[in-house]
Amino acid sequence: MLEQDFFTVNHKMTANVEPMDNQFSLPSQEQFELEIPAPFIIANKFSKLDRFNDNALLELKNNKLNHVIQLLDNQNSKLNLLLSFALSQHNNMKYSQSTLSFGASKFSYGSSNKLSINTIVRVKLFLEYPPSAVYCYGKVICCKKAEKIWIITVKYNLLKECDQDLLIKAALYQQKKILRQRSRSMNRE
Repeated sequence: MLEQDFFTVNHKMTANVEPMDNQFSLPSQEQFELEIPAPFIIANKFSKLDRFNDNALLELKNNKLNHVIQLLDNQNSKLNLLLSFALSQHNNMKYSQSTLSFGASKFSYGSSNKLSINTIVRVKLFLEYPPSAVYCYGKVICCKKAEKIWIITVKYNLLKECDQDLLIKAALYQQKKILRQRSRSMNRE
């Protein structure tokens, strides 16, 4: 994974952040890919297929096949519901947090527990859109006290490139939502 800093967007999503002990060292790329839970791999493949679906749906719209489009959208929604259920089974409440912001190079969350800088963490991020999840490792790069919580920032250390692409897409989607909301509120004034 290249050392590149991507933009972050303020957004709340579920994340599991499991601190590793001090003796823990990151697995090799091969070991890492073997430990990724099956539903995370399937979710990633679904996201890749969704990119192809978007092109096919555009082609169908141009041919005015709206009923076929609706049928395919309904089937896709059913599959996404099943996938979301399978992924939710990997949300360990012991490590469950809500992000404050996220991007393709780091994320931040609030916690009642302080973590030391350079602590390695195992992370599961549960994305709203595209409906998917990301399994990775990161390192705490900042831990600041803010009122009653600690704001902890984690930079990804071990992240598949396709998952980084998912995070870029998810951040762009959330940014687009924020800009639309801002535009609507400005139009009302």
